[in-house]
Amino acid sequence: MQSNPRGFSKMGGFIKRQYNSHKQTADNFIWRSLQMLGQQGITFFIFILCARLLTSFNFGIYNYILAIIFFLIMFGDFGISTATSKYVAEYNITDQEKLRAVLFNSGLIIFALAFILSILAVSVGPWYLGDKYVYVLYLLPLIFMSPMTSLYDGVYRGLKKFRQLATISMVVSIVSVLPVYFLVRSYGLTGALISQNIFYFVLLLSLGFGHGNFTFKLNKSVINEIGAYSFTYGIAILGNYLFIRFGILILGHYHYIAEIGTYELLNKMFMILVLPFTLLGQVVAPNFAEFAVRKQYGKILEKTKKYTVYFFVLGIVLGTALYFIIPNIVKIFIPNQYNDLLFAILPFSIIIFVTNIWAATVDAGILVPTGYAKLMAKFYVLLGLCGTILAIILCNYIGYMGVIYSFALTNLVMAVGLRIIFIRDLYRSTL
Repeated sequence: MQSNPRGFSKMGGFIKRQYNSHKQTADNFIWRSLQMLGQQGITFFIFILCARLLTSFNFGIYNYILAIIFFLIMFGDFGISTATSKYVAEYNITDQEKLRAVLFNSGLIIFALAFILSILAVSVGPWYLGDKYVYVLYLLPLIFMSPMTSLYDGVYRGLKKFRQLATISMVVSIVSVLPVYFLVRSYGLTGALISQNIFYFVLLLSLGFGHGNFTFKLNKSVINEIGAYSFTYGIAILGNYLFIRFGILILGHYHYIAEIGTYELLNKMFMILVLPFTLLGQVVAPNFAEFAVRKQYGKILEKTKKYTVYFFVLGIVLGTALYFIIPNIVKIFIPNQYNDLLFAILPFSIIIFVTNIWAATVDAGILVPTGYAKLMAKFYVLLGLCGTILAIILCNYIGYMGVIYSFALTNLVMAVGLRIIFIRDLYRSTL
């Protein structure tokens, strides 16, 4: 068979032209991917260590406590980091004084929320969690540190400083590997929880040293603008949490601890695979924020339709392939988690994975930066409340699988329903 140099040449030329026409987006995506590879990689490293070294019950406890803490962290951030990214991109064009004021003023909001949430956790925790309460105390610092690292992340993203953000995150993650391994290996569940604090503390310090262009000056206008938009987006996050994550707390309340571990094992694996789509959304988000400022709704609509078609097809293909691949991966690398629970939950985790691929880039990259957070808030809160009620009812009647069914159904409604409403509104804006 003869080679076709001319065909390869044409293909190479096509790829080169496509890269040159999207160079900034491609470069930023690569750096953002490296950053998240480091930041999420160390978290996933801790998770896999726990899956291999802890008993099924302790592994379930680890995931249950993390679900509680990140539920509190959701309120500690409440959309502030995402709103910050949006307004940093806008202020960078319109108002440099406000740009320098963003970090300090957003940080004040996070500090106030973290203080209130810590008091609440200490007050209510012993009554609700009983003997598991002590594990929450280990992770209380995350209620402040995690939203603050997200805030810095939003500032860097808004300024399109993806390369610097990636370098800092990769270095911190590499340095953290050995201490994390020692802590989990030597101290089990307690060591895994302490490892989270150490990683976020070092990352927060490093991001702070890497960004010095800010002022310690109170700016009510910045607080009002970011606070108002973050509250709207925070409501959307809360609704999203209710139908995506709150079921974990329901399972814990009904003592389905091993089931939590299996679901979270699949969830974490799929989160890593969805990450590139979320990253792409974060990379293109500043561009769409600029389109919205310039009222280029036709361009937003055109790109939204393309993204919708591309990710619909890709999600179906990847989901089908992973349905057959994932069990073998678990059997080889985490054999103690290869059981009947895995096969019961897997099909519904695949549905959630596919719908997340459909939604990740469009939600993070288009809806939020173009000012449609209010639409997300209304849709997600309604869906979240319905999903929570459905999960509780089904869990009482048919057990843990009722929560899993609720997860899958509400994710499907989220991905399809919100996209239809958003595209309809864009059509109206172009008339």
